[in-house]
Formats: sequence, structure tokens, C-alpha cells
Amino acid sequence: MKKIITFFMSAVMIFSLAACGSNGGSSTSQPSPSTTQPSESVSQAPAPSSEPSAESIPSSESTPEPVSESKNTLVVYFSMPETTDPNNMTQDEDQSVVVIDGKVLGNTQYVAQLIQENTDADIFRIEPKTPYPTDHDTLVDLAKQEQNDAARPELAANVDNLEQYDVIFLGYPNWWGDMPMVLYSFLESHDLSGKTIIPFNTHGGSGFSDSINTIAKLQPNATVNKDGFTVSRNTVEDCADDVAAWVDGLGYAK
Repeated sequence: MKKIITFFMSAVMIFSLAACGSNGGSSTSQPSPSTTQPSESVSQAPAPSSEPSAESIPSSESTPEPVSESKNTLVVYFSMPETTDPNNMTQDEDQSVVVIDGKVLGNTQYVAQLIQENTDADIFRIEPKTPYPTDHDTLVDLAKQEQNDAARPELAANVDNLEQYDVIFLGYPNWWGDMPMVLYSFLESHDLSGKTIIPFNTHGGSGFSDSINTIAKLQPNATVNKDGFTVSRNTVEDCADDVAAWVDGLGYAK
């Protein structure tokens, strides 16, 4: 089991291999067959803390957080932790989460909250209207089927007042060498023209794959920053300093 780390965050708390995180639009290593699946939920597919369930895991961010009118930076992310129970986790559950002060956060959720802490940005969690299953194998199969079908899962909610934001940090796990299909739903239903999109992701060995170029194709009138942040699920729990340095290097530190 991952070690439980204690981390104090000043604001709201929340799959690159040897190092904690690496910047840039692609991974430095080639994915193995086992890591071409979703990074947080399909090479890190969600599974329940006890018996498998078809229901999604409830969280404090199950409803998108409201945004304030005083900020022009927004962190948007999708995350699929496998459990909310920090005790007696399976290997799949352990690989999908970080535990902070006894609270379980999905890998991408954790990175998203670190970015929010360092930028003082607003934050929005992408969620499908029909929750994903939490059983690992079921989710792996569903994610692949969605990809094969070019599915567009309906969103539970959209970002309000999107026009007030100039910069969007966009985060997601790597599922089967791509973004989860719910990210396609988000990008095709929100016009980010004129905005700067800064990708970040978590993975099981595949880095960004070609997802940054996909974002640019889906949002041709936005500026997509290729200097994204990608971190392996194996080292995500130690990436706080790397996230802070990355955000500062981009010029968005608060």
C-alpha cells in the first residue's frame, strides 16, 4: 500500500517513471501492453473498497464547485479513484489514489488540487451523468468499449461563466493511450476559443500519448500549451514540489 502522507495545503485540498513528474507533451518511454489501459481507472481502473459495485464512488467534489468572479484561471479535471477507504486497499485501488491526512484522492484529483493551491485558481471536476462503474475489470472493458464506439458520455454539469476565464488547466488520466471519452464530451461542449489550455495528466507508463495534439484539434481556436505536466501513478504521491516548480515556470504561481 502506498504510504499515507501528511500534507498541509493552504487552500482547498485535494498516470515519467523514475522521477516524480516530467514536463512536455510526451512520455520518454514506450508504454508496455499493461500500461496502454487507462492510467487512473483502467490501467488504474476504479474498484470498490470491498465488494465490486456498479455505483460511482462518492466524493466531496461529486458536485462541481462554484467558481468565483475574481479569478481568470480555472482547473478542470476528471479523476476516478478506485476507493474512498484508505485501509486494506487492493493493488488496483492503491495505484489509483493518494491518501492525504486520511482522505483518499484520485491521482489526477490530487494533482489538480496541487495546481489549485499553487495558482489560487477556481476548480471544476468533470463527471459523467451516468457514473462509471467502480469494479476494475468492468471499468477497463467499458473504457475500451467507449473508445471503440467514439462514445460521448453525457456530462453531469457544465462550467458556468466560462467566458470569465483566460487560462484552463485541463487534467485527466491516460486511458488506453488517450483521454477518457468524457474529456471529449467536455471539449466538444465547451468553447475554449481564445483561451490558453494547459494539460496535465497521470498515467501508468504512457505519459500523454498523443492527447495534447487531440486537445488542439478539438479546440483549434485555443492556444494549447505543449509544456504539460505528466506524472506516473507510481510516484504521484511525491510530486508536490514538481507541480509547484512547473506552475512557477509557466508564470502562473500565485
